[in-house]
Amino acid sequence: MGNLALYELILIVIVLVLPLIALVDILKSNFKRDVNKTVWVIVVIFLPVMGSILYFLQGRGQKAGN
Repeated sequence: MGNLALYELILIVIVLVLPLIALVDILKSNFKRDVNKTVWVIVVIFLPVMGSILYFLQGRGQKAGN
């Protein structure tokens, strides 16, 4: 029973915190093309977990400094 509560806590953190971190990173960053920022915000809002994972794997390479 204790492991189930830990599993649920980890799942809640992933579902709530990961998209929040992604959105903050997107909004604070400059991208090579301005439309990329808008697209990533929309993707993370409509697909929170998958969009966040995609952003961290692909989107961070689209920043102006990279």
